[in-house]
Amino acid sequence: MIGCLIGEVFALEAPTVLLNVNGVGYEIDTPLSTFCQLQKGQRVTLWTHLVVREDAQQLFGFIDAQEKLVFRTLLKVNGVGPKMALGILSTLSIDLLIHPIEHDDINTLIKVPGVGKKTAERLMIELRDRFKALSTPSGTGSAMAPAQIQFSANSPVAEAEAALQSLGYKPAEAQKAVAAAKANHTEAADIIRAALKSMMK
Repeated sequence: MIGCLIGEVFALEAPTVLLNVNGVGYEIDTPLSTFCQLQKGQRVTLWTHLVVREDAQQLFGFIDAQEKLVFRTLLKVNGVGPKMALGILSTLSIDLLIHPIEHDDINTLIKVPGVGKKTAERLMIELRDRFKALSTPSGTGSAMAPAQIQFSANSPVAEAEAALQSLGYKPAEAQKAVAAAKANHTEAADIIRAALKSMMK
């Protein structure tokens, strides 16, 4: 229904972006790979996917069309909903997601919050053929590119912890990872990337 939105980033609160499109503010949930490339006041095109439920309508947005395609592909896997798909794309870039599926690396997949062994096995089985077309190297920017983010009111540490918790990590896990990462980083985006990297080891 809504394929993409073109507008100005009005506010950022991980993982949600408030996009001003001709005076109408759209709340769009994004993976951190997209969120970390956005700045307040930036004019941007977000490729969107609309989920309609009985109690809510949710917009999910992506910095490029390939990331949206992967998100929709993930939703076709039994047991994977929008929140889990967003968590997968936030934790693993597209290339990092394709690699374990092609090489039967279940250990990488189960490090994603909410993904257990059975779900990881289903992902590998159901996505192997679908991902062959995506396995060519691409400069899509799906990996978290270095970017400066202007957050609203919260401190970078609080924003990083909130972002990790939104992915499904427990508060204690998020706090521990952020505490270790903040020693070497001051920007929330950098703290988030470092914390995710440490939790994937």
